Amino acid sequence: MYLTRLKITFSILLYTIILCNLIKPATSLYFYLEGTEQKCFLEELPKDTLVVGTYKAEEWSETQQQYIENPQLGIQITVEELPVMHRIVNQKGASRGRFTFTAAESGEHAICLTTNSSAWFSNSQIKLHLDMAIGDATTEEENDREHFSELAQRVRDLNHRISDIRREQSFQREREAEFRDQSELTNSRVVYWTIVQLIVLGVTCLWQLRHLKGFFEAKKLV
Repeated sequence: MYLTRLKITFSILLYTIILCNLIKPATSLYFYLEGTEQKCFLEELPKDTLVVGTYKAEEWSETQQQYIENPQLGIQITVEELPVMHRIVNQKGASRGRFTFTAAESGEHAICLTTNSSAWFSNSQIKLHLDMAIGDATTEEENDREHFSELAQRVRDLNHRISDIRREQSFQREREAEFRDQSELTNSRVVYWTIVQLIVLGVTCLWQLRHLKGFFEAKKLV
């Protein structure tokens, strides 16, 4: 009984480890900004790690008493490598959008977001939703897409070759049909001409026999 429980626990742990390895690392959160306040997040990233961020900003509406999207609201995104403060992203976007970057060096990266609105929105309250996917899944998808594109191109080439072969076969069949029809027509003409020759020959023989009979009777040889 103890061994059975131990096996079940080990199986669950193994499945959990496999599932954790298959799940793409992602961060989903939301936070609030007051006016032109800036929020920064620190991410420890290995070298050549791809990060894809998706954000949506909503502004508090006093009339509707809820957070709504404001088309005039803009978001400023900056990403810097620490501690050298090397800026690798400086992007201005709308109230909804995405940003991507690849870590050039291993270490901490500061991801900062703030509103780039004018003073008219300086006292506004902003609710900012942020989803970040960390990993190289996009690169793998692009490689798979390129591989599938190459295979698709090969399949298209094979289809073109098969179409060419089929057209050539159809052309040869048409040529054979034309040759057969021409041969049958020639054979039928030969048969008709032979029959005509036989008829002419028969008529000629009858005319000659009749002519000879008349000649012999006139000469009283018969």
